[in-house]
Amino acid sequence: MLVGGIALALLIVGKIFLKHKPVALFVVIGGIIAASTLSLETRGVKLIGAVPQGIPPLRLPALYWRDLNELLPLALACFLLGAVETAAIGRMFAAKHGGRFDANQENLALAASNLFAGLGGGFPVSGGTSQSLVNEEGGAKTPLSTALAAVFILLAVLFFSRLLSALPQPVLAAVVLVAIAGLLNLSTLKELWLNDRSEFVVAMAAFAGVLTFGLLRGVMLGALISLVQLVRVSSRPHVALLGRIPGTRRFSDCDRHSDNELIPNVMILRPESAIVYFNVDNVCDAILSRVHVESPPPKLVIVDLSAAPLVDMQSAHTLASMADELRAISIRFQAVEPRSSVRDRFRHEGVDSKLGGVNRFTSVADAIDHFVGESNPSAAAIKSER
Repeated sequence: MLVGGIALALLIVGKIFLKHKPVALFVVIGGIIAASTLSLETRGVKLIGAVPQGIPPLRLPALYWRDLNELLPLALACFLLGAVETAAIGRMFAAKHGGRFDANQENLALAASNLFAGLGGGFPVSGGTSQSLVNEEGGAKTPLSTALAAVFILLAVLFFSRLLSALPQPVLAAVVLVAIAGLLNLSTLKELWLNDRSEFVVAMAAFAGVLTFGLLRGVMLGALISLVQLVRVSSRPHVALLGRIPGTRRFSDCDRHSDNELIPNVMILRPESAIVYFNVDNVCDAILSRVHVESPPPKLVIVDLSAAPLVDMQSAHTLASMADELRAISIRFQAVEPRSSVRDRFRHEGVDSKLGGVNRFTSVADAIDHFVGESNPSAAAIKSER
């Protein structure tokens, strides 16, 4: 504990007063010298221990079908852990130092690295959080630092492995601890608490999970809670009541803009999400509840689909059934402004006519003009006045 405490204190002091200097390297070298000269191992300090010298022979590992049942779950866990850790540290450094994180490029690098590690009988490779942070703490700025680190590791394995065996484990732990401490971003947690409590819950669940169950299970716990929240929000999308922006032919959410003008005998609604099998019933219920509480009931219901990037097969038929239900009580239904993929879905399922004959030309304003012209031909002049 004393050795670790001294190393930790030196690293913290060096981080404050010797910024951008390889303080960790000096502490490691000092730890090796102290262990060798003061016989720290005999005093109860654990050392790294023997490090194999030389490069292992490259060969294809022996594979047997009977081993797949045991290897596949472990391989999947290694992949998930490596991909998640690489993405986390990569995105953090991209945000911190500028640049763009390319997930495909990182995955290709992981695949190549693990292929060669497998040929040499090495451990699974990933973008290590602690290694990357130690690299940054040492002042590294470019990928050249990784290449130089690889050269020094090769030299150490070939010629200096016995020196590494004298490195005290508390010193190594102190180096990693100081580097990882930079991952805790309290300002971000405060921002999440103030602006998005659901994201704060995910962050704290992942944090507690990593501390309690380890990195992989902790990250998976955070991902699971995030997925549950995503499904919960997606299953109940907001259905906005639209009104005309004064003096224009455009429409927006009346809840956000109280000065919007409602159109007599017309109700305009906009689902603000993809409409899929697990939320279409809630979307239809929201539309029908709006219609049924309106007094007098509208004569035309317009559903603006411009904010729905996707409508699946079941949802297309459910929307058509809702349109039939409205027509049964003498209320016309018109879907407008669907995206091209949504129009294709309606036509493929044969429900486009039930939804008002959707096409790429009819807008909300056009549907209103057509309705007003049909209801009262003398009022068609309203269109030119707008």
